[in-house]
Amino acid sequence: MLNTDYKCHVIIGMFGSGKTEIALNSAIYLKERYEKVAIADIDVISPYFRTRDEIDILEKMGIKVVTPPRQFIHADLPIIPPAVSGYIVNPEYQTIIDAGGNEDGSTVVGSLKNFLDQTKTATYFVVNTKRPFMNTVEDIEYYIERLSAKSRRKVNFLISNSNLQDETTEEIILNGEKILKKVSEKLGIPIAFTVVPEFLKNIETEYPKFILKRFLDKVYQL
Repeated sequence: MLNTDYKCHVIIGMFGSGKTEIALNSAIYLKERYEKVAIADIDVISPYFRTRDEIDILEKMGIKVVTPPRQFIHADLPIIPPAVSGYIVNPEYQTIIDAGGNEDGSTVVGSLKNFLDQTKTATYFVVNTKRPFMNTVEDIEYYIERLSAKSRRKVNFLISNSNLQDETTEEIILNGEKILKKVSEKLGIPIAFTVVPEFLKNIETEYPKFILKRFLDKVYQL
C-alpha cells in the first residue's frame, strides 16, 4: 500500500512493469480513506496501458483524473496538462502521478520537480522481475539509479510486481520478492508492498500484500 505519510505519490519504472495497474488500484485504495483523490496521467511515451483509458470508471468513483483535453486524450503527443501541478501542490488532495516507462517517462517526471518539491512526495519504483533486463540484482540497481537521475527524484520505496499476467504463479511472486529483497538491502530502499493478483490472493508474502484488480485486460487481449 502507498505510504499515506506522503501527500503525492510518483510511480516510475521500466516499460511493462505494471505501473498503471498499480496506479489505478492505488487511487481506489486512497479513495476508500480520503475524500479527495486525484490521479494524473503523464504518460506521453506509450499509447497503451494508460490511466486515461479508464477515466469514466475512476470518475464514477469520485476520483479526479487529470489527462490532456478529451480531443487529445488518445493522441500520441507530449501533452502535460497544466492542472497536474495544481493537484500536486493542493493540500486537500492525495495525488498519484502515473508516469511513462523507461528513461523518457522519468524525464517527464523531472520536469515537475519544482512542484513535487513543494509538497511531501514519495517516489515508488515498480519491479517486475519477469520483464527483460529486470531479473538480476545488478540490472534492477542500474535502472533504479538511471530512472532516479532522469526523474530528479530519490526513490523512496520499491514495489514488487513480478508477474506473467494470467500465468502468474506463487513461485513467480515469491522469487520476485527474494530478488528485490537483495536490492532493498543493498540500496537501503524499503519495499512498500508485494502485488498479488486476485486469483492468488490467499498466498503468504514476506511484505505487505496488495491485491490487484485488473482494469487493462482488454488491452492485453488485443
